[in-house]
Amino acid sequence: MIQHSRITSSVDAGPRRQLGEMLIAKGYITPSQLTEALEHQAQKGHKKLIGEILVEMNFATDPQVIEALADGYGVPFVQNTAKIADPQIIELLPREFVEEHTILPLFLVRGVLTVAVSEPANVFLVEEIQRLTGHEVQIVAATSAEIETSLRSYLPAANVFVIDDIYEDIDEADFSLIERQVTELADLEEVAGHSPVVKLVNYIIYCAVQDAASDIHIEPDDHRLRVRYRVDGRLYERLAPPYQMHAALTSRIKIMSNLDISERRLPQDGDIHVRMDGRPIDLRVSTMPGKFGEKVVIRIIDNRNSIVSLDKLGFSAGMLLGWKEVVRQPNGVVLVTGPTGSGKSTTLYSVLSLLNSDEQNICTVEDPIEANIPGINQSQVNEKAGFSFALALRSMLRQDPDILMVGEVRDAETAATAIQAALTGHLVFSTLHTNDAPSAVTRLVNIGIEPYLVAATLRGVLAQRLVRKICPHCKETYEPEPVIREAVENYCGPIEDLSRGQGCSRCRGTGFAGRIGIFELLVPDEELLTAVARGANLQELRTILAKSGFGTLRADGMEKVEGGLTTAEEVFYVTSM
Repeated sequence: MIQHSRITSSVDAGPRRQLGEMLIAKGYITPSQLTEALEHQAQKGHKKLIGEILVEMNFATDPQVIEALADGYGVPFVQNTAKIADPQIIELLPREFVEEHTILPLFLVRGVLTVAVSEPANVFLVEEIQRLTGHEVQIVAATSAEIETSLRSYLPAANVFVIDDIYEDIDEADFSLIERQVTELADLEEVAGHSPVVKLVNYIIYCAVQDAASDIHIEPDDHRLRVRYRVDGRLYERLAPPYQMHAALTSRIKIMSNLDISERRLPQDGDIHVRMDGRPIDLRVSTMPGKFGEKVVIRIIDNRNSIVSLDKLGFSAGMLLGWKEVVRQPNGVVLVTGPTGSGKSTTLYSVLSLLNSDEQNICTVEDPIEANIPGINQSQVNEKAGFSFALALRSMLRQDPDILMVGEVRDAETAATAIQAALTGHLVFSTLHTNDAPSAVTRLVNIGIEPYLVAATLRGVLAQRLVRKICPHCKETYEPEPVIREAVENYCGPIEDLSRGQGCSRCRGTGFAGRIGIFELLVPDEELLTAVARGANLQELRTILAKSGFGTLRADGMEKVEGGLTTAEEVFYVTSM
């Protein structure tokens, strides 16, 4: 969010009034966009500034607005502040002050302190910096997001500890206590409560969330312990703590997740609920006995990443229009398919957010609930208590629902109940683990649903995968190998040079940063439904779809290769069968 100065109107009225014109002059927005933003501001009674509204409406970006403001106030606009900041200079101002005002001291030259600010109009802030440092101050403008990122690079979070400091806190007494064979419950709790262990577990979790990891793997080997994070679908080693800390680390995590720390021969599952930066984060913990000790895997469920607009998932314009038509059907079954970790839950959450309204009663049954959606009735499966998907779905049908979402169709009973709900006028969303969209049809039949019932209720199947996006900071064009060029051109026609990531510090040398979806959408027509009703096999269904020009996952992926979003190798990797 852009935070522009809110000091007296006599100081900033002129530049503020001209912000729209400056953005137009730079070619960042059009006059019609400015008019629409001003009308939106007036109609909604916004207290927000016009720059904030332009960003919210996706007419301009934070850097564009700050750059225009900087021009208006006659100060330089800078980017990549982390590369030019002197870490020692940052310490000239109190940590609380720089975080509160979103400023970044950059460097000190001949008694003049250069400071990056997100509010170039705030003259009082400049005076306060001069008072605190005793130096003459020169300001440059930068986005608040840029400054906050740089501050995180140089200032460790208050509740996080540098790994070297953790090791310094561990003396030989700690190691000797951890190394001995611990069998008593009280001893395990004592070791797990030692400050270095607590610090290290906090550090591991914090870094994983900051790196946008989906999973943490704590793996003991022969006299070696490693911590790996899964980021963008790939594992990489993040830490290698002392092997002697393994038992204490495992016990600490078990205590946090209410597991039995004395049981090391059987697998256990638990969960941890934490808050970070003011938002809730759920951690699903799984332990598994191994040759060299217990392996711990922690699944990170960050609510911030669970609900994304459908427009931002990676759909092409035509497929997005078709998918929205499918999910707005009055009744029937709509399925999202793909392997674990392919983004099915994110897609369904996006759909439910789109359909959510005061006129609709939307109920879900999930395992687990990965995000809370206001206005939607969500239920958590509890297999130990006998509260299964099938039982929950039957119960929800007595709750006067309009739309139902079942986390996964796992068995014949759940599938039959979902089909029955669709036949009685409900719209049912669910997921299946299949390789592609046509396989979902035959999977329902194999589970035990009569083919004619599948044909009567199926409204659409969306298959999806996640591919890594090329890192924008090291993106480059290159001439692909002939076999790669030929493969892409088979789907997209003649192409120019393709793009790839060279590898940089921001993407850990991988050349990729973030992920985007690739999709195939099956909307059954009369010919396909007739074939389904008579029990056609998978190959027959694929033949019918091929004749109708059905777009496959790989074809959609190649369009994203042509658009410079990902690489052909990445698409081949995730679509191989």
